[in-house]
Amino acid sequence: MACQSKALTLLLSILLVSFCKPSNGAGIAIYWGQYGEEGSLADTCNTGNYQFVNVAFLYKFGNGVPTPVLDLAGHCSPSAGTCTVFSDQIKSCQSQGIKVLLSIGGATPTYSLSSADEAAQLANYIWNNFLGGQSSSRPLGDAILDGVDFDIEVGSGQFWDDLARALKGFNQQLHLAAAPQCPFPDAHLDTAIKTGLFDYVWVQFYNNPQCQYSGDAVNLLNAWNQWITVPNSQVFLGLPAASDAAPGFIPANDLITKVLPSIKSSSKYGGVMLWNKRFDNGYSDAIKGSV
Repeated sequence: MACQSKALTLLLSILLVSFCKPSNGAGIAIYWGQYGEEGSLADTCNTGNYQFVNVAFLYKFGNGVPTPVLDLAGHCSPSAGTCTVFSDQIKSCQSQGIKVLLSIGGATPTYSLSSADEAAQLANYIWNNFLGGQSSSRPLGDAILDGVDFDIEVGSGQFWDDLARALKGFNQQLHLAAAPQCPFPDAHLDTAIKTGLFDYVWVQFYNNPQCQYSGDAVNLLNAWNQWITVPNSQVFLGLPAASDAAPGFIPANDLITKVLPSIKSSSKYGGVMLWNKRFDNGYSDAIKGSV
């Protein structure tokens, strides 16, 4: 009887923990790297507010570019080799359970993929220079990032699916994320997302009046209900971290009372993505307890 009693107590404890803990492990993703005044990567992770950090951006590749180019704005110079300072900071973030991803693309028309072969070449470069491969010229040093974020906002929608398959071909455990615009389906990433290879889809519910917050959440929630149909992915609500970060900002109280209760009921809900660390001056603090 004593053994049965202990077993019952243990079972009840496990059930209690499971009820109290969000079943989907929801969290906050943040973009870092485009503003020198946003603090270091270590500072970002040490806030304790984020579960994902996208290091942005690998912004120049394809279209005859011999070697892809990383741009971390005011933080360091990849060409001078000074970005390797972030290797230990990446490892420190990872030791706290934070996934650190390389974000490729961005809003500048400096990248493209023209063929499946070019996608394979880019995958090889990313694998050897940022992930588990080997290269003598790793821009961020010997730290091994957890995956790749596709923030593809220009050009065609071709060959991004080939890039996703090639990257997953190196390691099935590699984390892939996509950052589509909120109009559904996305003009650039639809084919890639349909592969079902993306772990996270953090949809940009900003810069798009037809599906962003504008005092009420009707259009946003309608778009959200379309996005949660994508395969095999946790879907995140992508938002500006402040009103001057991008159009579509949602005040923290409105997010907590008017939006999150409606979207958290979905089994596909993964959390909130914020653009970006430079503008997150208290917003993640205000919402993290409700995400």
